[in-house]
Amino acid sequence: KILRDEWKYKGVVISDYNSIGELINQGIAKDRKDAAREAISAGVDVDLVGDTVADNVYSSYLETLVKNKIIHESLIDRSVRRVLRMKFRLGIFERPYVDTLYFKKNMPSQKYKNKIALQLAREGIVLLKNKNKILPLKKNIHSIALIGPLADDQKDLLGPWSGMGISEKNISVHTGIKNEIPAGIKINYAKGCGILDTSTSGFSEAIKAVKKSDVAVLVVGESRNMSGEAASRTKLCLPGVQEKLVEKLTKIGKPVIVVLMNGRPLTIDWISQNVQAVLETWFLGNQGGNAIADVLFGRYNPSGKLTTTFPRSVGQIPIYYNHMNTGRPPSKTDKYTSKYIDSPVTPLYPFGYGLSYTTFNYKNIRTDKSKISKNDSLTVSVDITNTGNLAGEEVVQLYIHDRVRSVTPPVKELKGFKKIHLIPGEEKTVKFKITPDMLSFLNKDLKPIIEPGVFDIMIGGNSVDLIKTSFEIIE
Repeated sequence: KILRDEWKYKGVVISDYNSIGELINQGIAKDRKDAAREAISAGVDVDLVGDTVADNVYSSYLETLVKNKIIHESLIDRSVRRVLRMKFRLGIFERPYVDTLYFKKNMPSQKYKNKIALQLAREGIVLLKNKNKILPLKKNIHSIALIGPLADDQKDLLGPWSGMGISEKNISVHTGIKNEIPAGIKINYAKGCGILDTSTSGFSEAIKAVKKSDVAVLVVGESRNMSGEAASRTKLCLPGVQEKLVEKLTKIGKPVIVVLMNGRPLTIDWISQNVQAVLETWFLGNQGGNAIADVLFGRYNPSGKLTTTFPRSVGQIPIYYNHMNTGRPPSKTDKYTSKYIDSPVTPLYPFGYGLSYTTFNYKNIRTDKSKISKNDSLTVSVDITNTGNLAGEEVVQLYIHDRVRSVTPPVKELKGFKKIHLIPGEEKTVKFKITPDMLSFLNKDLKPIIEPGVFDIMIGGNSVDLIKTSFEIIE
């Protein structure tokens, strides 16, 4: 009970300040000094400290506890000995200091770090919808309405657990668009509402901004502290009155582009159906505003893919691509199958999904062997063509399904992916090597095994739109 939140690293027991604080909450310790006594006596070697001095119970109280003869110094010696032993094993005593001269010489410049941050942010953006190719925005437009509580925000771009990130140095979407657009294009900015607002008093200003603009860019979502540790939600819609703001602005008749900032999949079914374009941008860091502007105006062709599934509503959760087959797959003609009576059973956006400003065609999937032994490998190939008018990158995804085995298999499992760049009209052959470890699974005794049988190989740009072939493992 005392150590229920502890964890070990190479034999050293480490506990964070929440775990030690729990000793007080559970009535095991009467105060922080007593919690320090309980923890060191129970064998916790390292107090992983907190944000304030009061959270650091070891550094605050252990010396006093020894001087007052409440604990014996040997308890501290025991923990110190274990920590030193770990440091010896890690080689820290052979190389105890950072090579500061090497660090200074090889430390990249701020300009270079910003360049890396910008590229990472660009590649993290996922284009979810692009009706009538509204994006990229044409630079001959005269005005843009920039609306939303996150449109001119710097702090939330960093996301949760961003440590020493300096929000004042972050590029907001507002600043990013100003950096991108040619002179003469006017930005009509209005916040509209706060992230958690219940008031709609700012709607009127936002409506005015949209009415006098050619297109509206709405930057909505969650604050940084709504994601990460201790930030669960019972609802996954846009918090506050943000969705009401989106609904109001879509009724004006101007093209609406929604830019999402959030740390989890949101239920955006209505938004997806009623706006012209949706960009999922997550929390992109200090170059987030520049990256979003680059995608909006076509300086960068988006290539990001979803690493999670977007449900249509919370009632679909849990929903994920690698689920087990129910035995009664959904059927429109058979009522008694696994589906809903009030919603499609499919996700709003599946795992691996993400659009581009160009299009890609997958064809001619084939294997170099039709049958292999358990210890053999094979190669699967597929031809991919850029069928659009722009150069672009595609994340080619490989999924495998074991048709029959002693432990129920998922309907598909992601086993590999490769990112390729294609110019318009270019075709490339992408190859994946299928190795035994990709075909094994844990049996009922939790031992990795491979069983003979037929395996399906599926390749595509997401977990749903796939082309398929198969091979067999023989004894």
